[in-house]
Amino acid sequence: MTDTSLIAPSEPSGPISLRTLILIRWVAIVGQALTILIVHYGLGFGLPVVPALAVVASSALLNLVLIVLRHWSARLGERDAALYLGYDTLQLAVLLFLTGGLHNPFAILMLAPVTVAATILSRQAVIALSALAIAAISVLALWHMPLPWRAEPLVFPPELVLGIWIALVLATLFIGGYIWSVAQGARRLRDAMAATQLALAREQRVSAVGALAAAAAHELGSPLGTIAVVAKELVRELPEGSPYAEDAALLLSQSERCRKILAELAHHSEEDGGSPYTQLPISALIEAAALPHRDQGVRLILATAGEPAGEEPLVRRSPEIMHGLTNLIQNAVQFAAREVNITTFWDAATVTIEIGDDGPGFPLHLLGRLGEPYLSTRAGVTDHMGLGIFIAQTLLERSGARLAFDNLIDGGAHVAISWNRANLETVERPRPSTPATPWRRERAVNLGWRPRG
Repeated sequence: MTDTSLIAPSEPSGPISLRTLILIRWVAIVGQALTILIVHYGLGFGLPVVPALAVVASSALLNLVLIVLRHWSARLGERDAALYLGYDTLQLAVLLFLTGGLHNPFAILMLAPVTVAATILSRQAVIALSALAIAAISVLALWHMPLPWRAEPLVFPPELVLGIWIALVLATLFIGGYIWSVAQGARRLRDAMAATQLALAREQRVSAVGALAAAAAHELGSPLGTIAVVAKELVRELPEGSPYAEDAALLLSQSERCRKILAELAHHSEEDGGSPYTQLPISALIEAAALPHRDQGVRLILATAGEPAGEEPLVRRSPEIMHGLTNLIQNAVQFAAREVNITTFWDAATVTIEIGDDGPGFPLHLLGRLGEPYLSTRAGVTDHMGLGIFIAQTLLERSGARLAFDNLIDGGAHVAISWNRANLETVERPRPSTPATPWRRERAVNLGWRPRG
């Protein structure tokens, strides 16, 4: 038993704000210009000021061109954003070439475009920009203008330059890879939470439609009854040869047809659990969650057990609980060989639902990671993306549940969902004063209750 998916994960990159990239570049332009002026005029180091400021001015000019040609709030695709950051890498490399190459302590800023790319672009774009940065670092290690100095130019040992090169290359690879993996995890979690919200909204709409149908059937019952009474009176009192007799009979038959339609609406609403605010026994809630999967070639066995003096808990038909249980039951049915057992236990303190199947069970290497988004053993075969268990666990935990996943000794997967009864139950009921005898009962989903033999 494993999870199913609702949506495929989005690409790690999406529309990227041009405004954000332009602001980042303005910060870099101001910092570069101030650094050149302070080092040259304030500290007295002889920099090639004109070429260096020309390089900085080229970035400022490009920013102005982008602001004029493209709207300030425009969104860039991945290709445009990658080219934008690629230009920043080359601009910084040219500036470092003019000011000492890897001898310049500001050479560490070569990591900045890669870091920005890792947070917003796809893996391919990050790899390409990392390769460009490493190539630029390698060129700067071999060819560059001397580092400006007040007296004789400093001579850096080749071993020191090699160490700086290795450090920058490793930093580029590590920071780019690590930040991309963290950002990708955040994006995947965001998409999974969006799928959870979508599933919850869908379940809430289903519940609302059922409640609306029940309310409509109730409200229309009285006027329809009045119409039926009047129609019966007309049919009885009109003579046989009256030109209105046929119309009265038609009115009576159609009112009867409307009555049957309303009765069916009310019946379907009850099967679905009715209003999301309706209180119902926990066994009825589980049966409603299992109902969509009863005709899939797998036998569903529903069993309940409680304390000798314990009444069955009454719970609200929460969309979170309904969708979470439905997802877990669906997974069990998909992987079961012949049957799925759903057993409910309760006592004065807790309510527990256990779902077990006779399938292959959870893969041992995934057992400790169940509940993570996009975790599925069927992703490459049936296009399942692995959101089912994540959505079920997220929704059930919102209701205060705790989930545990393991494998049965005889084979098959097993899921235990437990609640604090005081938090789950919607009403307080007096306990019977006389003890009852212990009991246990079970049923197939479409059969009546029968004792366990």
